[in-house]
Formats: sequence, C-alpha cells, structure tokens
Amino acid sequence: MPDTPRDLQYMERALQLAAYAGEMGEVPIGAVVVAGGQILGEGFNLREMWNDPTAHAEMVALRQAAQAVGGWRLSGTTLYVTLEPCAMCVGAAVLARVERVVFGAPDPKAGACGSVLQVADAPLNHRLKVEGGVLRESCSDLLKRFFRELRARERPQAGHSSVLSFDDPPRRDV
Repeated sequence: MPDTPRDLQYMERALQLAAYAGEMGEVPIGAVVVAGGQILGEGFNLREMWNDPTAHAEMVALRQAAQAVGGWRLSGTTLYVTLEPCAMCVGAAVLARVERVVFGAPDPKAGACGSVLQVADAPLNHRLKVEGGVLRESCSDLLKRFFRELRARERPQAGHSSVLSFDDPPRRDV
C-alpha cells in the first residue's frame, strides 16, 4: 500500500520526536498514536533518563494516548513509530487493541513485526495491521548517524591510550 499523506505527516512528527531523543542522548526513536486525524499520544525513548527498560517511545506514546481517552482500549488508533517495534511494544499495541502499526525502518535485531518475530500474525485475541517502510531512509539515517556519532565519541583520542600503563598503576586508598 503506498504511503498516504497522513502516514507521511505522522511519521514526520515521529521523526521530530526521535531527533529530540537523540539530542538528549537517547536512542532516537519516536512514536505517535493517532485516531480520527488527532494525535492522542506522543513519545520518544526515555530509557536512559528514566532508568526504565520499558520506556520505549511506543510505550510512552501508548500510555499518553490511554490517558487522553480515559481508558486502556485504543481501538481505531494507529501507532506510528520510526523503528519497527520490539516484542514488548507490539505486544502492548495488541493488548491496547491498536488497529494499525506503521513503522519506518526495519529492526533486524529485535523487530517483532516481521524482521525477527511476527507478533501481528500470532493467534492472539486481537490482530493488528502492520505497514513498514514509511520514510524508511529518513528513519534509518537518523539511527545510523546517532550510532556513528556515539561510536566516534567513545573512541580514545589520538595520542591517548585507553590501556592502563604499568608505570602508573591506579592508586589504592587504604
């Protein structure tokens, strides 16, 4: 199915949220929950800031959307996310009765919408529609750039060694 103008609009918003997450040192993933042309919830990765392994962009957006509608059932909604959701996040979307998940870049390491697992096709109490590849290059490029810059920051500077020298052992305070 070709990308609709609405899909592009909401994925652009998810990309803005992802970029903000990256600026804060979080893995740049953004998510938006939409129903009837209205954004009900937005989120970006907050795992580092919150010290919470469940603070994925999708989970933050789903929680906000549930608060907006006053209940956990998010029937008739679409979840837009810049990276293919993991098992936890697509599982939460199924449990929340999300109608459709639209993602940008595939996740060959943890994607649960076809790359590694296929939760959407499992015989669960609710099935959701999944579409991938919306603004795929933009979503993928943002992640690649973030990790390239992260690796560059983690490398020792030229002339500096990260290896301890036996000439200068670490001090031991007794």
